[in-house]
Amino acid sequence: MQIFTSLNENKNLSIALGYFDGVHLGHRAVINSAVNFAKENNLKSAVITFKDHPCCFFYGVCPKYILTREQRREKLASSGIDYLYELDFDEKLSSLSAQEYLENILVKYFTPKSISTGFNHHFGAKKSGTPEFLRNNSKKYGYEYFEIPPQKIDNEIISSTAIRNYLQNGQIEKANKMLKDNFAITGIVVEGQKLGRKLGFKTANLIYPPELIELPFGVYETNTQYGKGITNFGIRPTVSSTQKPVAETHILNFAKDIYGEKINVEFVRMLRKEQKFNSVDELKQQIAKDISMIHK
Repeated sequence: MQIFTSLNENKNLSIALGYFDGVHLGHRAVINSAVNFAKENNLKSAVITFKDHPCCFFYGVCPKYILTREQRREKLASSGIDYLYELDFDEKLSSLSAQEYLENILVKYFTPKSISTGFNHHFGAKKSGTPEFLRNNSKKYGYEYFEIPPQKIDNEIISSTAIRNYLQNGQIEKANKMLKDNFAITGIVVEGQKLGRKLGFKTANLIYPPELIELPFGVYETNTQYGKGITNFGIRPTVSSTQKPVAETHILNFAKDIYGEKINVEFVRMLRKEQKFNSVDELKQQIAKDISMIHK
């Protein structure tokens, strides 16, 4: 997958439009529509999106994301897309009407042979660009339009909003079903105070990515590339309370030092909320209980 951060002429594409935070099952249906049309018609496919959510421009505050930009790129690459356009959502783009965006951006640079969006996709000033608008203009500009209907799990529409709510409430399993992949954080293992080692449970510590939606402080069953683990995310109220939340992962049956290495921690389910114990021994007993609850 080639990545572009500015517009260039790249004609006769099958394109998917959206922000695609999470690249969840609903997003994948939109992307698959573009990829499949491209393959069936011997074309190239592309995702046209933005580096940051438009809310960052309009309100000066970015929402907490489900994926980092690096994670989003990895998932889009695995979807089979040929090109990813990550554009700056700036004053110029924000002022374009739907008609201007279609003519001066999509048609001018990409001459799309197909456009795929979700059922609730909007673009252009005052959100004037809608699925109906794209459908009504398809013959004029020579593209096929595919509006992807709501995708559901357990009778609930899959959406980034629903996933954020589930993650914020610690309902990891429900969020993961909508994502298809487990919610994860990735980073370099940093040296901590080695408190876990003193407790008999050595941990790999990560700085929680500040741009990601924050999970409730608690203990989680997790997966890493080194095996299953148990992760405490919070401020360690019993042993050494810290103002900055830390994700500390004890990897089962693993003793190697991995300081400075990149680790991927996938959250499987929440086991309990973080709590302050009366003694270190009480904490050690609880950690042992937590580990016994992990699905081996």
